[in-house]
Amino acid sequence: MTITYLKRGKPDAERAEDDAKVRGIVETTLKDIEMRGDAAIRDLSQKFDGYAPDSFRLSASEIEAAMSKVSDRDMADIRFAQNQIRTFAEAQRASMTDIEVETLPGVILGHRNIPVQSVGCYVPGGKFPMVASAHMSVLTASVAGVPRIVASAPPVNGAPHPAIVAAMHLGGAHEILVLGGMQAVGAMAIGTESIDPVHMLVGPGNAFVAEAKRQLYGRVGIDLFAGPTETMVIADDTVDAEMCATDLLGQAEHGYNSPAVLLTTSRKLAEGTLAEIDRLLAILPTAETASVSWRDYGEVILCDTHEEMLQVANDIASEHVQVMTDRDDWYLDNMHSYGALFLGPRTNVANGDKVIGTNHTLPTKKAGRYTGGLWVGKFLKTHSYQRITTDAAAAQIGAYGSRLCMLEGFVGHAEQCNVRVRRYGGQNLAYGTAAPYKDAAE
Repeated sequence: MTITYLKRGKPDAERAEDDAKVRGIVETTLKDIEMRGDAAIRDLSQKFDGYAPDSFRLSASEIEAAMSKVSDRDMADIRFAQNQIRTFAEAQRASMTDIEVETLPGVILGHRNIPVQSVGCYVPGGKFPMVASAHMSVLTASVAGVPRIVASAPPVNGAPHPAIVAAMHLGGAHEILVLGGMQAVGAMAIGTESIDPVHMLVGPGNAFVAEAKRQLYGRVGIDLFAGPTETMVIADDTVDAEMCATDLLGQAEHGYNSPAVLLTTSRKLAEGTLAEIDRLLAILPTAETASVSWRDYGEVILCDTHEEMLQVANDIASEHVQVMTDRDDWYLDNMHSYGALFLGPRTNVANGDKVIGTNHTLPTKKAGRYTGGLWVGKFLKTHSYQRITTDAAAAQIGAYGSRLCMLEGFVGHAEQCNVRVRRYGGQNLAYGTAAPYKDAAE
């Protein structure tokens, strides 16, 4: 097995040091929000966004005013994207059914899928206003039936971003906040004098937003750890350097710490992509951002075989994985750790980010090893229930329960079963003893 790095990103130790700095800042900020509430979030909003209104929540007239600034063409595009996302989310919701089964005569077991009762949807808007993130979180929560959806995004140039507000409103948000960063996430989770806390936080964000969600997890639920964008291109000599370089830089422009990795079996393609990236960075308007991500987090990995590329890809567990090879379906069948797959040269990550219909809030930092991305099921809790409808079933299950509880030494548990055996089975059991086996009792 031969794996060669033609380019490496920052070593893991440096990345860990960056994470530690973020962790400390977020911890201090969340404590401040908990102690000072509205005053804290107003100070933070003023510091980071130069924005400190009387209320961070938009009124109906303010929502209408913001939406009036969106052109008809842009509004039509937003509606098209939301229709795609809604159609897929509704199909996903339909795949999740409540069940009820009679496992024994008189023993009824079931589960119900119940929406989370309140959700805070964060929509990034710092360097780039992420209109699509409103579709992905707000609209999907609406399809799931969440009764209270709070959506928050930072101001852009000192005001609510019209297209983001439109996407939030059309997606089904019940409350819209103009508040950004870790202060928004903290306010929605912890609550302030003017913002009621939610039960769950969802949505992507920068390193500070992702870390805030991590620290708040347990106090509230979260969708997943969705930090700075990651992308991987798996390619062989069926595609060219321009395609690979474009797909890598298209995601590297997200921020200064967005990993972009090329995995290939072709040295010619690897070297050509490195050269093509240099050429594109000279003309890309967002090169100031993309070039830093590529310098610090870009990697080009040369493998001998597709099996080696598969092993490396599953180990990295990248958020986005673009596959352009002579065996795309083989990767679909064999990859197990990633955020989302983009199969073949005709599609791309930007389609998934903005319009195609799958959700773009995806696991980062290897979280794809244990979770998929945001989807309608994330907003639903599966709760089980049980019912016993006959005396015979109560006595039968109770007898098994009694013995199994005593096996573990739980006498109080056993008595919960025993009292049913006595009442519904007509057996005279001594207190704190195991119910006899049926054949022994007979």
